[in-house]
Amino acid sequence: MPIDKLHGRRNAARRVLALIATAALLACAAAPASATPTTTRFAYATGEIVPIPASILHEEGDMVDRRIIPDLRWIAARFPIVVTDGYSGPLPDGEHVGCNNCHVRNSDHYNGLAVDIVPLNGGGKCDESWRGITRLAHWAEPLQGHPRPPFRWVGYDGDAGHGCGHHLHLSWEHATAPMFQLAEWVEVLAVGSGEVAPRPRPKSAPAGPPGGYATAPTGGLPTGD
Repeated sequence: MPIDKLHGRRNAARRVLALIATAALLACAAAPASATPTTTRFAYATGEIVPIPASILHEEGDMVDRRIIPDLRWIAARFPIVVTDGYSGPLPDGEHVGCNNCHVRNSDHYNGLAVDIVPLNGGGKCDESWRGITRLAHWAEPLQGHPRPPFRWVGYDGDAGHGCGHHLHLSWEHATAPMFQLAEWVEVLAVGSGEVAPRPRPKSAPAGPPGGYATAPTGGLPTGD
């Protein structure tokens, strides 16, 4: 083969490799810092309804099952969230927490395994302040109706009573449990510390709707632990 043709082919090959390398670098640069952990785990540790810590922005008095707090911390470190409601129902001392009659029957809110989320300084219309919440919704549910683990249901655009300008709902996968009772196990992100499930998750899923919010949340800031 003539030398000039050989050099030409080698130069063309170098240009192709350079383009591939550039594309790979751009893809890495574009990868979100909020990439999901590679695995989830099943927490069988005893559940408990506890206050959401001040490190996670939330409305005063909001509580959840303690087993999802590491996930909420992980999410709050990557997305500009304010939790407007978690567990809704009675506590052992008879006090009621959460909103009253604003969730659908059998909502995961009644087990402490769902949260409603709005953006910090967001309003009642879909504007730039909702960009981070929309990113979170798309991360949690890349394809409508197909949430990524550990989420059981994600309520946002396309779901009645949810969406940009209203609120984002996140439900965690969990064992079937009656309203106002703690689930035997909860699927969570493999972050923080906790018990790793010694056995696979049962195939049964909670009955009834996963969430729902009849009235728009107001947003707000935490006033304590």
